[in-house]
Parts: sequence; C-alpha cells; structure tokens
Amino acid sequence: MTVTLESLMSREDKIAVVGLGYVGLPLAVQLAKHFDVVGFDLKTERIQELKAGKDRTLEVSEQELKAAQILYTDEAQELSRCRFIIVAVPTPIDQYRIPDLRPLHGASRIVGKYLAKGACVVFESTVYPGTTEEECVPIMEKESGLKFGTDFSAGYSPERINPGDKVHTVENIVKIVSGSDKASLEVVTGVYGKIVKAGLHKASSIKVAEAAKVIENTQRDLNIALMNELAMIFDKMGIDTTEVLEAAGTKWNFLPFRPGLVGGHCIGVDPYYLTFKAESLGYHPEMILAGRRINDGMGKFVAERAVKMLIGLGKQVRRAKIAVLGITFKENVPDLRNTKVVDIINELKDYEINVLVHDPLADPAEAKKYYGLELRQMEELMGVDGVILAVIHDDYRKLGLSNIMRLCTEGASLVIDVKGAFSPEEAKKMNIKYWRL
Repeated sequence: MTVTLESLMSREDKIAVVGLGYVGLPLAVQLAKHFDVVGFDLKTERIQELKAGKDRTLEVSEQELKAAQILYTDEAQELSRCRFIIVAVPTPIDQYRIPDLRPLHGASRIVGKYLAKGACVVFESTVYPGTTEEECVPIMEKESGLKFGTDFSAGYSPERINPGDKVHTVENIVKIVSGSDKASLEVVTGVYGKIVKAGLHKASSIKVAEAAKVIENTQRDLNIALMNELAMIFDKMGIDTTEVLEAAGTKWNFLPFRPGLVGGHCIGVDPYYLTFKAESLGYHPEMILAGRRINDGMGKFVAERAVKMLIGLGKQVRRAKIAVLGITFKENVPDLRNTKVVDIINELKDYEINVLVHDPLADPAEAKKYYGLELRQMEELMGVDGVILAVIHDDYRKLGLSNIMRLCTEGASLVIDVKGAFSPEEAKKMNIKYWRL
C-alpha cells in the first residue's frame, strides 16, 4: 500500500525530515502540528541541542521548539518507521566551483537503506534539473532493493527559506510541488497543503520544479551583479551609487536591487549547478558566468578601495590595523559558511594589513575551524586605522556611526560601509572619511 495523506493524518504513517538545518528544522516544526514527525540529522551535537530546546541557527524560537512534538534522532533506523521522507541537506560547491553532491548522495544512501515499501521521498535541496531521478533514485533503488515507480515514489519541492527572515517563513511562501506520478503528486500536495497558507504551485514534472528553483537565485545573482558592476563604474566617476539607485527607483518598473557581497548557500552557489549541467550538455552559459565573476570579485574591490583610502589619509598600508565588523554571510544570522567577507580579509592580509574581526553572532570556534580566524571583542578593536562595516547586524546599526568611528585612531576616522547602512551626510558632519559601495 502506498502512503497517502489519510494514512499520515491518522498517524498510521510517519513523516521524516532528513537534515535539520535552516531548511529542515522550520519545516519539521510546522509539520509536527499535523503529523507524527521524526527529525533526523547525522550530527549528534545538533540532535542534543534540539532536544535541549536550542536552535543555533536562530530560525526557530525556544517556544516553538518546546511546543513541537518531534522525535529528534541521529539513529538512521528510525527512518524505517516513516513512509513520507523529506530530504533537506546542503548542496554546496567544491573548491573548483563544481556541484558537490556528496551530502545528497549520502542522504540517499541512508534513506535507501531504511526505505519502506510504498514510501514517497521528497527532495528540497537545490539541484540541477535531473538530479532527483538521475542521481538520487538509482542510489535508493540500489540500497533498498525496491523498484522506483512500483515500490516507492519520489517528489521534489524546492525550499525557499530566507535565513533570518521572520516574514517569509515556510507557511507564508508559495510552495512548488511535484511528483514522479499522479499518486505521489497527490500526497506531496496534500502534506504541504496542510502547512503552507500562501498556496501551492503544481509543476508538471520533477525536472520543471528543479529548474524553477535553480533559476530563482540565478536571476537574483545576475541582478546583483549588474548593481555591483554599476557600483564600480560610478565609483570611478565619483558618483554615489545609492543616490543613483534611489533616483532611478522613482520609475515604477525599476527593480530595487542593491550592490553587495554575494555569499551564503543559495545565490552564490546555485548558478554553478545550472552552469555545470549546461556545460555537460555542450552549452557554455556566458551571461550567468559573467555575473558570477563580477560578484566573486567584490571582496577584492572593497579591500582595494580601503587600501586607497588609507593611502589618501597618509597612513602606511603595511602593518596598518583594520577592523572588520561582521563575518557571517548575511545580517542577523549566525552562519558564516560561504561568507564573502573572508575575501575582503584575505585581500587585506595580502597587503600585510593587520585585520581584526568582530561578529556578535558568529561562533568563534567555527570562525577558527573554517577560516583560521580569531574573533575579537569590541574593546580589542580600539585604535584601528579604519573600519570596514561588512555585515550590518542590528547590533552595529544600534551602535551607530559615531560609536563605530570611535574605534579609529584620533584625527583620522575611516569607515567603509559595504551595505550602505549610514549616509555620507552623517559621516561628513562627524568628519569621517566615509565610503559606501
């Protein structure tokens, strides 16, 4: 018997969520309001943390975690009790910018090993079109001994989580759903329909759903790349980019994108999944890769701008001290994986500048593990030659430009405002040498 919405609603069958990060945990919490849910993650530390009612990603509050009736486990055999399984594991790129499917392959092997007959496995991870049926399904068939389409089915429903966003949450974002056949699409639609208030969009196939997801962030990447290129052009002209964009934004159909560092697990990664697949088919995607080159070079551009401004202030570049405020990949989130702030730091270090890094949300152990960086306390930053405000956490916004300025040596305050959190007028009144991207 194939799993159905009715068997899940009656709690005859259980739902499993594999991978309890930014995507999986909020999803599991919402599903637990209607179904019996098993939350599986390979990291024992993560399971213990969730059992204790703590979420280091800050996506789910302590109150929500406490209220959610979820069986958290790192024991894969618990998956054998579930017949609707959602896989939400990372899909990163490697050092050569090639899709790294190892987490997805690993999850497929684990799910396949404990796959029950009649189960439906839904993937949420961002992939290139064809990955679910060409990569994941064969692994699950091999591990389970079951036949796809007869003994189990699959679906794809791409995640659209925006880390740190408390408005566009799981239930408030339109969800794309797809299935390998009519029955699987019906159950996938039924399950997500219980938790998503914003509505569902049924894709005609798994490949269409996969393609839709991968182009969402590719489009954003290209738009931001255009803004970054404009910022570099206007910088040469001595024009403030923010003022230009505000003026252009008065037209009804001008899109409100802004320049910036493009890191994280989505916008800076997803386009490479699409370009990888395109090139495997003999097509070289020029526009997408051009956008990636521009965005990947912004850390170097910001660092070089800081060096030029140090020289303009009469500072010696070698052995100068620069404070970098913020290292996570975006504001108000603690995750520092795939952050582009490290590009600024590494470029400054090439000039033999002493870089002091502060972040109120990042885990010092992770900063050391991933990047070999020691996070400093705010008082350790006093007396620097300049400040780069790289990530505009609320803490820095509340601190204000006047307090940020006080970190600098007296008489020569230099502030590089990557996100344009403050204004040139405000900086001018304080006699700050100020620049924003």
